[in-house]
Amino acid sequence: MPETNQYALGSDAAEHERLIRQAAWLAPHTERFFRGAGMSRGQRVLDLGSGVGDVAIIAAGIVGSMGEVVGAERDPRAVVRATARTREMGLSQVHFTQVDIADLPPDRPFDGIVGRYILMFLRDPVAALRAAARLVRSGGFLAFQEPCWKEFLSACEALPLWRAAADLMVQTFERTATNTRMGPELAAAFVRAGLPTSQSRTDRLEGAERWMPDTIRSLAPQMRALGLPIDSLGDLETLYQRLLDEVASQGRSAPLPSIVGTWAHKPT
Repeated sequence: MPETNQYALGSDAAEHERLIRQAAWLAPHTERFFRGAGMSRGQRVLDLGSGVGDVAIIAAGIVGSMGEVVGAERDPRAVVRATARTREMGLSQVHFTQVDIADLPPDRPFDGIVGRYILMFLRDPVAALRAAARLVRSGGFLAFQEPCWKEFLSACEALPLWRAAADLMVQTFERTATNTRMGPELAAAFVRAGLPTSQSRTDRLEGAERWMPDTIRSLAPQMRALGLPIDSLGDLETLYQRLLDEVASQGRSAPLPSIVGTWAHKPT
């Protein structure tokens, strides 16, 4: 894996469960995005920052048993969890490794390299894209998805509890050097990495009302370490219901972030 900033969400079992719940909400958008980027049966794909394996599982469903998916992840506990999950599913075409992308051999190029919610945590996402491009065959693809917070924050303006929680979440990410603007900056990063003919699509996350209270719970230890006023949100056990009550009182739906996906094909 490329060098990362501090991962504010932690890496314990509870965070792994949160990632699995988040993945269920993101899955339809990611599968549609991968197919649009050119992923297909029989391909060899690298999942950069594979976490507990959810993106690799989607890729495995697309490339099929004749394809191959390699997951690169820096957290050894996540590698163990991802390996166990894919074995239980019988996905023998998937394997995970704790490796830096720079150490992957270029003699077996990938048909595609993908990642979801990973570039925002990297110290130099452009360098990571350049390194990834070297491992992709001519005509192969790079496809990454990152969140976009702007509309989400605007939608929280008239909802005091939502806005307070969202502000604390964004502050925590920014104070741990996470790039909260990675989604809107994704296409420009592709250009800077030498992939100027990129295409993008934006989807709005749906059906994920638990997403923000889930994220707040994972961020809570980091918020306390940073001295942020997390206690102002009250009991985290009841935060989800209180957030739902607030939007219901105004006859609104829960604000959710958008997902920006950008892909490009390596020049032949």
